[in-house]
Amino acid sequence: MSVIDSEDIQIGGIQVQVNRKAIKNLHLSVLPPQGKVRLSVPHGISEQAIRLAIITKLAWIKQQQAGFIAQPRQSIREMVAGESHYLWGKRYRLSIVDTSGKHFVTEKGVTKLELAVAKKTSVDNRLKLLNGFYRQRMQDSIAKLLPYWQHKLGVESNDIGIKKMKTKWGSCNIQAKRLWLNLELVKKPPECMEYILVHELVHLIERHHNERFRSIMDKNMPDWRERRNLLNSLPLAYEDWSY
Repeated sequence: MSVIDSEDIQIGGIQVQVNRKAIKNLHLSVLPPQGKVRLSVPHGISEQAIRLAIITKLAWIKQQQAGFIAQPRQSIREMVAGESHYLWGKRYRLSIVDTSGKHFVTEKGVTKLELAVAKKTSVDNRLKLLNGFYRQRMQDSIAKLLPYWQHKLGVESNDIGIKKMKTKWGSCNIQAKRLWLNLELVKKPPECMEYILVHELVHLIERHHNERFRSIMDKNMPDWRERRNLLNSLPLAYEDWSY
């Protein structure tokens, strides 16, 4: 859905990006990492209605922003021995092994991630190698979860992709039945990624985050709110990028 018109306005000391779209209802979002406020509105809605919608939600907006400010963030990754990295919510120490052969990443026991690379390999290429490892692990997990949840929900996606996303944990193109999941989910406890997967699949049934959407989530994943809260309490990635 393309944005036809976009403007920034100031209300109550908060800057809000207002996007006018071909939609029926207003949608308000507070986005990580800095708590940017975005309001999507239908074409033709009055300036007064926009301001009223934001003013009535000012307390909630400030609460969300305070949560992002307080949320811990990982330090910049240097890809050196001893550095902490995460896989499915567990912390691993990076072990660097010099090799003249094929570069790879593997788990060593329950405490180490071994990165086998040539000594002169750049930080960027080391990080790309680690992200490739992460991507494969996430693909393996999705392959196990997807058949179960599609059958349970009675839906079927055409494609599920994995990519780094700056403002979302996941997204769903309803017309194309295409889902995207944020690569960062592989660093969180596995129940968090499962929650996002189910969340996006439910959008194939109900587009909006309304009572019907919540009812479907409640029926099929009763603890989804606990999973969401866990996900949003964990450290953000070091890059500038809740659900």
